Amino acid sequence: MQCPYCGAYGSKVIDSRSSEGGSSIRRRRECLKCSGRFTSYERVEKTGRLMVIKKDGSRVTFDNEKILRGIQAACGKRPVSEEQKLQIVREVEETVHRAHEREVDSIEIGHHVARLLRNTDQIAFVRYASEYQSFDSLEDVEQTIQELRDMPPSVEGQSELFPSE
Repeated sequence: MQCPYCGAYGSKVIDSRSSEGGSSIRRRRECLKCSGRFTSYERVEKTGRLMVIKKDGSRVTFDNEKILRGIQAACGKRPVSEEQKLQIVREVEETVHRAHEREVDSIEIGHHVARLLRNTDQIAFVRYASEYQSFDSLEDVEQTIQELRDMPPSVEGQSELFPSE
């Protein structure tokens, strides 16, 4: 592990904790060279690969980087921090892995992302929905915006526009 302060390799673990859901480990470390302290996160990798069934029926390996790129595109210059974006990715990944062992539809992943984005930033949600739902007209966009006005994001993160499955 490289120290973020001095760049040296080599650190000792001071404390380890399992994160929510048990899918990652948080470690508090101390650099052996400069004694700087920092936190690292290790993700537990599942032995079996989760496959995503795309709209055209093809299958690809689940890749949380693709989810992050979609979220980053939707957020654009919105006031959404990188930590919030990464938190959405983590929540989607944990939810999908908890509910599915081998395969998951890309549509279901999109529902989870949209539901979480809707409660983070409404403009980012509309941007994501416009790509995800493939809006064909301005009326489609207007309808989604009207539904947002009629049903503001809920505290629990549920959305009738993109119900959780």
